[in-house]
Amino acid sequence: MCGICGFTQATQGDLPILQAMDDVMAHRGPDGEGCYIDEGIALGHRRLSLIDLSGGNQPMVRLTGEHASEITSPALDGQGNPFLGQAKACERGDWAIVFNGEIYNYRDLREQLQQEGWGFQTSSDTEVLLVGYLAWGEAVLDRLRGMFAFAIWEKKTHELFCARDFFGIKPFYYTVQDGQFIFASEIKCILEHPAYERRLNEDALEQYLCFQFSALDETFFKDIFKLPPATCMRVGQEGILSVRRYWRPEYAFDGSRPMADTVEAIDGAMRESVRYHNVADVEVGSFLSSGIDSSYMAACLAKENPGIKTFTVGFSEYSGERDEISWAGELADTLGIANTSHHITEDEYWESLPAVQWHMDEPSADPSAVALYFVDKLAATQVKAVLSGEGADEFFGGYRIYQVPFSNAKLSWAPKGLLRGASKAARALHVRGANYLERASETAEDWYYTNANGVAFSPQERERLRSGKRAAGQPAPAAPQQLTAPVYAEASELDEVTRMQYVDLFFWLVGDILLKTDKMSMAHSLESRVPFLDKRVFELSATVPTDQKVNEQQTKIALREAAERAIPQEWAQKEKLGFPVPVVSWLRQDRYYEQVKRAFASPTAERFFNTECLMELLDEHRAGADRSRKIWIVYMFLLWHRLFFEGGDERFRPAAQDLKR
Repeated sequence: MCGICGFTQATQGDLPILQAMDDVMAHRGPDGEGCYIDEGIALGHRRLSLIDLSGGNQPMVRLTGEHASEITSPALDGQGNPFLGQAKACERGDWAIVFNGEIYNYRDLREQLQQEGWGFQTSSDTEVLLVGYLAWGEAVLDRLRGMFAFAIWEKKTHELFCARDFFGIKPFYYTVQDGQFIFASEIKCILEHPAYERRLNEDALEQYLCFQFSALDETFFKDIFKLPPATCMRVGQEGILSVRRYWRPEYAFDGSRPMADTVEAIDGAMRESVRYHNVADVEVGSFLSSGIDSSYMAACLAKENPGIKTFTVGFSEYSGERDEISWAGELADTLGIANTSHHITEDEYWESLPAVQWHMDEPSADPSAVALYFVDKLAATQVKAVLSGEGADEFFGGYRIYQVPFSNAKLSWAPKGLLRGASKAARALHVRGANYLERASETAEDWYYTNANGVAFSPQERERLRSGKRAAGQPAPAAPQQLTAPVYAEASELDEVTRMQYVDLFFWLVGDILLKTDKMSMAHSLESRVPFLDKRVFELSATVPTDQKVNEQQTKIALREAAERAIPQEWAQKEKLGFPVPVVSWLRQDRYYEQVKRAFASPTAERFFNTECLMELLDEHRAGADRSRKIWIVYMFLLWHRLFFEGGDERFRPAAQDLKR
């Protein structure tokens, strides 16, 4: 795993710009750096070495590809030596690539390419990706199994081909300024380019309040965009030439397959995926929480590597209780594997918040991102790569909110108008059940847009918070349902639960879960691999009928049974708890109440929000109502704004002595 950056319309004099972009993401790749500048293109790379430690340096250059006998070369310095040190323009080539991620089936693809007559000079997956593109063109994407964001330059046409993986595991940001295309793995790299002028995108703020993450293709920085998952683009010297979605999730439920066969297929697919995700020239460890996903995955990895290391964090408040650490430690003992754990203290958590938001690039209000920051930090002391359990919930029906359609069905006899009226009455009387009644009167398209439903601001609450604070001429923000509507339309023929899962693939998974997975691991120069988010695993999950995934009593039904083949039943059937962060209690303490209150009374808060509403949230929470997530959404935005728009980020930028030259 690495970091990439670059821009078109480049000249040899642009090396300092490229170097500055490379340097600001030094945390993504402490093992090497490289720069390639040729007429019209600049490409930068930071390397975290996991495959072909000596030969996989980037940018990687291919001198010609017309004949199978032609050689390839990694990025070279001015004397033709493999580039590992101070950035210099690399040897020219007909093609050059910068690549972030892992191609887990690269050995299979290499063998296919060799059979077609192609030669190789390294043992890296980067070279396989580049040669695969030369051999098969854009169709190489259909053959890949892995996580990736990459850019390939073709000198003859002066075109750049860029692509992002199927589920958006790896990030790819870009902007076009006066025809100049600028891209990077992190937004902060683009901010280093003088062609870009830093401006806040208030449309992103509007949706963040409802989603708790950046939900638009355009980021919090005006005119900086995210390349969507499973999308590729072709860029010329005057800007973007074409954008194409090369893959979309498709479902084909096999209702005739017995449950036992489904369980067998899931177990086989997961073991195969873990085997592929274990491909590396360094040791691969695993996270281990109390949940089924990481427990099952770690057990599968232990079959491949009996001496694996696992890592767990919890909170000091829960020390001595049946918490994440106690569950993980007990399972590790059962499996006979090593486990290292750490209880995060209250002070550690709060002191880390600025670093977390700086690494995230955009505001993130998910409190568990901080816990991930610490478990990544812990793992990085012993390994360079870990397996993590993201994606299991979206593929196999793990969120409890997916059970709502089953409970709603109990009221299918009632007129929708009656249910809506009862919901309004219950809400006015502060009686429990208002949300239940309202959802029973609607389809998923009407009420469900992400797992932030009910914890983030509703559109009505957003309006009260932002009324009178929008810039002149700024249109009213879209309702969250307007953003999700096109995705729901793609899944219109599927059942309600699967439509919810489908929407989560394009919003919650990529916008919250995978973003924090990438940014928090790379903050500590650690590669996080996600075996559930494998294209083959998805293809299998897409054949599992909904009633084998979730019902009113249980989530991840088939997956739990598959997990019982590797871990004890107590872990496989354990209720999903998420990661319990003590923010609710902390915000009622004087120390943190006052800290947040000062932020809510700041000129920045006054600029963007009705501060009277903010103070109400704080006081209601302190009085006993749980307003913690809404408070956190605003507080994280204010902290992020201070870092990126008020000069508060300097302490996180790498010092010159920390950069390897």
